[in-house]
This record gives sequence, structure tokens and C-alpha cells, in this order.
Amino acid sequence: MPVQLRKLDSNDADFNAQLRAVLAFEAAEDDAIDRAAAAILADVKARGDAAVLEYTNRYDQLDAASVSALEIRQDELHAALAGLEPARREALQVAADRVRAYHERQKQECGSDGFLYTEDDGTVLGQKVTPLDRVGIYVPGGKAAYPSSVLMNAIPAHVAGVQEIIMVVPTPAGVKNPLVLAAAAIAGVSRVFTIGGAQAVGALAYGTDIIPAVDKIVGPGNAYVAAAKRRVFGTVGIDMIAGPSEILVLCDGSTDPDWVAMDLFSQAEHDELAQSILVCPDADYIERVQQSIDRLLDDMPRRDTIRTSLADRGAMIKVRDMNEACEIANFIAPEHLEISAENPLQWSHRIRHAGAMFLGRFSSESIGDYCAGPNHVLPTSRTARFSSPLGVYDFQKRSSVIQVSEAGARTLGQVAAELAYGEGLQAHARSAEFRFK
Repeated sequence: MPVQLRKLDSNDADFNAQLRAVLAFEAAEDDAIDRAAAAILADVKARGDAAVLEYTNRYDQLDAASVSALEIRQDELHAALAGLEPARREALQVAADRVRAYHERQKQECGSDGFLYTEDDGTVLGQKVTPLDRVGIYVPGGKAAYPSSVLMNAIPAHVAGVQEIIMVVPTPAGVKNPLVLAAAAIAGVSRVFTIGGAQAVGALAYGTDIIPAVDKIVGPGNAYVAAAKRRVFGTVGIDMIAGPSEILVLCDGSTDPDWVAMDLFSQAEHDELAQSILVCPDADYIERVQQSIDRLLDDMPRRDTIRTSLADRGAMIKVRDMNEACEIANFIAPEHLEISAENPLQWSHRIRHAGAMFLGRFSSESIGDYCAGPNHVLPTSRTARFSSPLGVYDFQKRSSVIQVSEAGARTLGQVAAELAYGEGLQAHARSAEFRFK
């Protein structure tokens, strides 16, 4: 059964309103979800392991006797790794190695070693960079299993120097995905608990007798997980609030339309709320992609999910030229941006807002999801305007270093005292004056 994506044209008088309607997404703000998450968090904070066990048994159809029984031991993780068929194990290892190599380079290039410098009067200033002590990673375990998310969350934490990584993953009906467990073994996860939902977020944030409290929680989850992460921010750090997955394909019409159709499918198959958009200056090419979609869709195992996603949130946008395509891309600020064109680098220079850019027709977004190396945990819902992919820097913190010399205390103290008196803070001023009078 064909699926017709919405067709927009930038020449239409109401184009901006149509585009905003396509991008609109506020499901994560549902008041009922937020209230439910808040109640679960409060209960976990008050009752600890007992609440975690109760909610886990209820929502995941388990019959665990204790939270300790929900922990997966290291030998089981490594047994899962050893039990993989050789080709899949090798693929997992190659992906892990590439993710690690990229993040090790990122650590070198992003100022992760700190710095110190000495001024003429002997005052020393600088910054000390230190890793977080313990982090929690949330790995989804509902509609699909995501071993790649284990690698993308745990490996940069390791590279940053985090000593303890606590992983939570729901296992509905007690079904454990061996590839997820194997990924945890390869990534060096410290402990794994088969819990999920808001109760898992609460356990990580507040700690229980069995589950240690962490300093930061990273990783995507459903709407309840997102609501819980919002609620615990401040008690712990969080990476971001993940929305539905997105892809925006900028194409000049030179790529095989089957390739572009499948790239749109690759996001739409995540779930019904995922968003796939094509922007192109060639109306005939847009129609060819539509024909590819109609021809290829029925062969997709997740065709019902793809069909719903494309029909409800997908779009094809006809633009004047590639310059305008880049302007629209900057407004959308997509999670994944493919520039499928003859000279992708030329157009990439015009892009200011995107979680990840895939340049050229051979750079499928799916390679980035698994094994290119850069992190696949990316800002969604237009938040790429002000935020970045998950990286080593998310697992570090920076402390300012100030060592004022005696000479510096005289000159800088006078400046500080003058400003402190101006703010009406006499103790501040006197504190500085004591050191030069």
C-alpha cells in the first residue's frame, strides 16, 4: 500500500507555517506522563530498593525476589560475548574500536588536559579537568534492543576516565538481548541492572541499598524516562532530553532515489514518531523518490511503523536551490543531516545547526549509527541550535585554578575591593584589602 508524504514548496505563501506544523512535536510534555514519573521518583527516593523492585516486576512482567536478582554479573556479560556468532562479534568489536579511537582523538583535541599559565607578577591561572566518578547509562529495551547505544554511551565515559559505569536496561518478560550484554562486556561497563523506566532513573539519581547513586545519567528512553530525567536534573547531571529520531536529506538530485528512500526509511523504522524529511530543488527527482518509497516499502519488515511515521511526520520539500536548502536545514537543526550532492563539502560550510553531518552519497546515516566512530547520541527536536553530540567532554568537569601571588594580591585586590564596595559587599572588599594593606 503506497504512502504519500506531505509535499511542501518553499514558494508557497504559507510555507513557513506549513514547515512549523511538520516540525511540531510536544508529546514529551504530556502532563499525565510527568505526574506519573514524579510519583515514581518520589516513591523510589522514599522506599529505595522496595519501590524499584515493585515497579520493575509490575511493568516488565517479572517475578524477581530482590533487586540483587536483577543484576547481571560480569561472567554472564562475557558469556554473551563469547556466544555471539563470529561475524557479529567481530562487527561489534570493530565498531567499539572505531568509537574508542574517535573519542580518544576527541579528548586530545577538546582541551581535556587542562592548562596553567603564569602572569608577569607570578599569579598562576588555569583550569583542571577531571572525570566524573560514577555515571549511569540508560539503554532502551522495549520495542528494539540497542547494543550500539551501549558502545556510544559507555566508551566515551571510559575514555574520559570515569571509573564506574552503571548500566540499566529493561528486560520485558525477562528477555535479555545477548548482543546488548556483549556490548556491555566490550565497553567495560561496571555493573548492569535489568530495570528501566522512571524507577531506573530514580535509582541512579538517588541511590538505593543495592544500586549506587551516580553523578550523571546519559542515554535515551521513552517519554517516562525523559520526564524522570528532567525531574532529577540538579540532583544529578543529564546529557539531554531525547526526542524522536530525525533525518534530513539535502539532495541535489544526483543520488540514486532508491538510496534516499531507504535513508528515509532508516529513521522512520525507529518508531511512529520518528521524522524523515527530503529537501531538494528538483521536483522530478522528488517524484522519483516517492516512486522508490512506494516500490520498496512493502519489503520492509517494519513497514507498518515506517508507513505511519512517513505519513504522519514525513515531508518532501521543493526549494529554489541548494542555498535555500541549507537555510531551511539551519532552521530545522536536524539530528542527522545528509548532504547527498556532487560537492557536499561546499554545502556543509553553510550549515550551522546539525547534530551530525553525513557528507556525500556514500555516507549513509546508518554507518554513523553503528561504526563510523563519532557518537550517535545527538540533539533532537531542533536542540542542535544550542547543543552538541554526546562526547568525552560530557563525562568531565572543569575546575578553575587561581593562585594569586603577593604582588598580584596588591594590584588585583584593589580592583576587587573597588568593585565590591560598588556592590555594597563590604566583607568582600575587606577580605581583599587585608592582603595588601
